[in-house]
Amino acid sequence: TTMKKSISVGASSPVNGRQDWDSKRRRKTAEISQALSVSPVDVAALRRMAISEGGLLTDEIRCQVWPRLLNVPPQVLDQEPVDRENNKDYNQVLLDVQRSLRRFPPGMPDEQREGLQEELIDIILRVLKRNPQLHYYQGYHDIVVTFLLVLGERLATALVEKLSTHHLRDFMDPTMDNTKHILNYLMPIIEKVNPEVHDFMQQAEVGTVFALSWLITWFGHVLSDFRHVVRLYDFFLACHPLMPIYFAAVIVLYREEEVLECECDMAMVHHLLSQIPQDLPYETLISRAGDLFVQFPPSELAKEAASHESMATSTFKDFELASTQQRPDSVLRRRRRQKQSALEGSAANSVVAVAQPSAARRFVRLAVMGLTVALGAAALAVVNTALEWAPKLDLFP
Repeated sequence: TTMKKSISVGASSPVNGRQDWDSKRRRKTAEISQALSVSPVDVAALRRMAISEGGLLTDEIRCQVWPRLLNVPPQVLDQEPVDRENNKDYNQVLLDVQRSLRRFPPGMPDEQREGLQEELIDIILRVLKRNPQLHYYQGYHDIVVTFLLVLGERLATALVEKLSTHHLRDFMDPTMDNTKHILNYLMPIIEKVNPEVHDFMQQAEVGTVFALSWLITWFGHVLSDFRHVVRLYDFFLACHPLMPIYFAAVIVLYREEEVLECECDMAMVHHLLSQIPQDLPYETLISRAGDLFVQFPPSELAKEAASHESMATSTFKDFELASTQQRPDSVLRRRRRQKQSALEGSAANSVVAVAQPSAARRFVRLAVMGLTVALGAAALAVVNTALEWAPKLDLFP
């Protein structure tokens, strides 16, 4: 509640507010030019500008500053042609790009959009070809399209390549283990700030899968207004690679009242959290996420994140089952048989039985994840690409 209240404090008349913002904007533009004009470029100042209110203001400024934030030289090498026919990822990338219509500005002429979609395919295939250690995941194109629309093909390729080998590297592994590990930071952050919300979510057994598509697309897949997406990218590019998970936590905390008023039921809470409100107070949430990062740095949360591993693993097991489109009832029957044989061989029957969620709850959880899969291409996606690359048993130990 305190977060919501603080937003309206100090409101002035619209006219004054407008003039005030215009003068702030002019001052900020001048400071960014100043930071870019010194030699060497003042990257620390550019980071501060990218994080502080309004971010980098315009796409023209982003073209100059984003490469600096990732330490990419502005003069980019020529692009080699892309061999689509012999590329193992081409069909999947093509499907995803064809489905990405809503990521282009409304009202853009079809011909222009189709040209950009071709460039989007080329950027992705080029980066993957140059870096065979990277594995494509669905949702990756949601990040790449943002860079393409802001920077154009040549610069976007260079930045996406740098990002893929750094910030996004964990999502591009053959398995989902590291992605799961990053998601495990979500609950400890929430617990530090609001134990009541944390306990409610734990009791509902909602897990963290609802935030998967937020994380792996840097929110590009779930926010409909492009201005909000690029504002977040300003912030994430200037910060630690784990900042998107802090931002995810801040969204959940901002919705505290809705969450606690929700029925404490996995399906209901999951549904509520997966739908991000489009009218979030982004500037407030960005500065809040920055504060939380300073208060509870990742090093301090690592131990708690590790202890969330078991809960996350069981949730992801269920998510894997749902996403391989198996019917939950047959999955459950098989799980019960496995559990039965395991229990027979174990002396500590009662302890194990208590630790497992009841079959009915598991059934609900599987059914809900089946829904997520149907709704969230990006979420299903990650699992599917992960499954192609990894032996089943290995992926979800």
